[in-house]
Amino acid sequence: MLKLAIIGRPNVGKSTLFNKLAGKKLAIVDDTPGVTRDWREAEGTLFDKDLQIIDTAGLEETFDDSIQGRMRQQTEAALEQASILLFIINGREGVTPADEHFAAWLRRRKKPVVLVVNKCESGHTSQAGIGESYALGFGDPVVMSAEHNIGFDDLYNALLPYFPEENEDEESGLLSNEDEFLPGSLDDLEGQEDYTFEQEEDSPEKPIKIAIVGRPNVGKSTLLNAIIKEQRVMTGPEAGITRDAIAVNWTYEGRDFKLVDTAGLRRKSKITDKIEKMSTDDTLRAIRLAQIVILVIDANTPLEKQDAQIARHVIDEGRALVLAINKWDTVENRSEQLDTIKHKISHSLSDIKGIRFATISAKNDSKIDKLFYKALQTYSVWNQRVSTGGLNRWLGSMESHNPAPLVAGRHNRLKYITQIKTRPPTFVLWVSRPKELPESYKRYIINGLRRDFDVNGVPLRLLVRASKNPYA
Repeated sequence: MLKLAIIGRPNVGKSTLFNKLAGKKLAIVDDTPGVTRDWREAEGTLFDKDLQIIDTAGLEETFDDSIQGRMRQQTEAALEQASILLFIINGREGVTPADEHFAAWLRRRKKPVVLVVNKCESGHTSQAGIGESYALGFGDPVVMSAEHNIGFDDLYNALLPYFPEENEDEESGLLSNEDEFLPGSLDDLEGQEDYTFEQEEDSPEKPIKIAIVGRPNVGKSTLLNAIIKEQRVMTGPEAGITRDAIAVNWTYEGRDFKLVDTAGLRRKSKITDKIEKMSTDDTLRAIRLAQIVILVIDANTPLEKQDAQIARHVIDEGRALVLAINKWDTVENRSEQLDTIKHKISHSLSDIKGIRFATISAKNDSKIDKLFYKALQTYSVWNQRVSTGGLNRWLGSMESHNPAPLVAGRHNRLKYITQIKTRPPTFVLWVSRPKELPESYKRYIINGLRRDFDVNGVPLRLLVRASKNPYA
């Protein structure tokens, strides 16, 4: 499969073209220069040809340790992955000195380059830019407007000589809107006669999707780099470096994983910037499509209100939640802080018993294996299934020890219970009068399920339904 990198200075339309070729909106697009900071990869198509496409940050003439300098380093790393380069310039602005500088730089890369003059939807405003582009030394340019779907046939013809004779069949490597996940909550089952659901089982052939989330500047990107043991995403002391949700393929002990680094989540009242809002939406989507969510927390300010709100959102989505207590190397009184963390977890997330956590230092690569072990433990429980026979024997014991409250002097009998799905474990309980079953008794059943079947540390759903009257 042809692997191409889309490069150019900021705000020439690289991410727009990337999204068009990928067939879905994966990269954040805005008129503000420098929105993209890390490189991201996806599979796409151009008519009948399959592509592996890389979106890169805008090329900057900066070589220091600033954000722009680190963005340039990320782009250079991305170019090493590609077999052909799409160099994009802005047809409305013409060839700039920066374009000339980067063109000379690209010629030294010794990789084929296809020049694209983008934003040419209006011919009279882009004619000068098209003419100037010949001076860059890459031959005839591809004139197009990615936003308006103009010129893709010319791009196809320009790339045609570089396609391999046989394309490899590979599954898509990034999150997409078409990924099939069972939602965290079920639709109302009232009135349905068949409670049998097609179950999504854990398949070793499919990668386990893990989203790394948290407040800004808690070490999410550093953790991803520590897990895969390479500098894949940008890091730094500045808050809010990560904007796009960046997915990275990784293999651990023979099992494939897809790790997703996300932008930091702040309170909605503090989000006024349009790009930050788009980044937040991207993070929330990554949580929805994940199977395991690692919530990174600063060990010096553990489980603040925003941490608890993020954890609550993950639980409401039905994802398997694990806490990474990061920057543990900076904590002075560790024993006292550990007691504080345990107390906050038990009170802030009291309805999810036994949430697993690990104290780590992503910067020092400390106890990352321990965190991953606990994440896989949680994932195993999230996929756990309990037999119907065992559940109903257990239900009879629970009712004999503590019957449901009487309704108008009559017993509210617990008739039947079964598990209808995993991921998260979801149970349906049939009773005589479901509307009269108090919340305290539902909690009694849920706590019993957690205790007796070891369903700890993951969301658990209990749906209460009316049993049918055989004489009706």
